[in-house]
Amino acid sequence: MRVLGLDEAGRGCVLGPLVVGGFCPAVSDAALGSLGVTDSKALSPAKRRAIAAALPTMGTGALRFLSPAQIDAGNVNALEEDAFVDLIASFAPDRVLLDAPVQPRGIPALVRRLEAALRARGAAVPEIIAEPKADLHHRPVGAASILAKVARDAEIAALGPVGSGYPSDPVTVAWLQGFVDRGEPWPACVRQRWGTSRRLRALAP
Repeated sequence: MRVLGLDEAGRGCVLGPLVVGGFCPAVSDAALGSLGVTDSKALSPAKRRAIAAALPTMGTGALRFLSPAQIDAGNVNALEEDAFVDLIASFAPDRVLLDAPVQPRGIPALVRRLEAALRARGAAVPEIIAEPKADLHHRPVGAASILAKVARDAEIAALGPVGSGYPSDPVTVAWLQGFVDRGEPWPACVRQRWGTSRRLRALAP
């Protein structure tokens, strides 16, 4: 059975892209487990990078990047679902394991939307299993989580000393505040419709 794990990184960030990862293993869950595959948030950055470097020998991965401009112009939920659909159509798996980006009560509707979008593309509709914390409970989803997180971390690192990119990070907020204080427009890496960036602009004298 061909299985595809799906997960994302950076959904709640004010800086940088949302990265959606997919991983289709060619080895057993036990082999992925021996590599250390699990929820990317439970791993150090160095461990994530080491695992991501080894994953191409254990299956096939792919990424989709949703830029701040795309997120500002659209709906992040719809964009993420489009990325899921694109990856599913590309891999044509028999089963999809997905870290659910919605509350448990919203999962049946999410699965129906994904199935409908696949049919609209003329793509095969696999079994879709969406669960909370699937990156912790299913190795292919953990692998997708790691690939997405490592790619997103690289995007943030390339911006310089901006912190993690999350609104809760004081380094990120201070970096954003600098643009407000200088009267400069936001750079392209900022999600301008996010509450943090809007609030900082609203508080400017």
